[in-house]
Amino acid sequence: MATKSQFRLKGKSRDSYMELVLDFPLASIKSDEHLGEAQRVMEGLLIHQSLDEGEEIYLEALSDLVSSYEDKHHAIEPASDAEMLRHLMEMKGVSQVQLSKDTGLPKSTISEVLGEKRMFSRQMIRKLADYFHVDVGVLAINI
Repeated sequence: MATKSQFRLKGKSRDSYMELVLDFPLASIKSDEHLGEAQRVMEGLLIHQSLDEGEEIYLEALSDLVSSYEDKHHAIEPASDAEMLRHLMEMKGVSQVQLSKDTGLPKSTISEVLGEKRMFSRQMIRKLADYFHVDVGVLAINI
């Protein structure tokens, strides 16, 4: 038995949403092949400058399904402290010496982190987060 919802698409938005559902139904992704098809559908929508409400709702739902499958089957390991620090330094264009001067962290400590001989301490995380203007959670992922 069909039930009525307060959330309903009307007109062109409903038509575009239903057309997309008919072409590629919104269902849990079960394989990498299915994932590839879903990604192609998403890419096709993303190339448009503007989407109507129905297309946006469909794209958001399909993105959630893709994300759920990828999280389960293609999880990306968090970056090591060394990888994270190296990336932040490259993005800001600073050397170990400059980072040491600017943060007050000993150059030897920075070298040990980059050489994967040492992990971030809580004190380092606070200083580096402030220096690179990132949330502490970005650097504390491995604690």
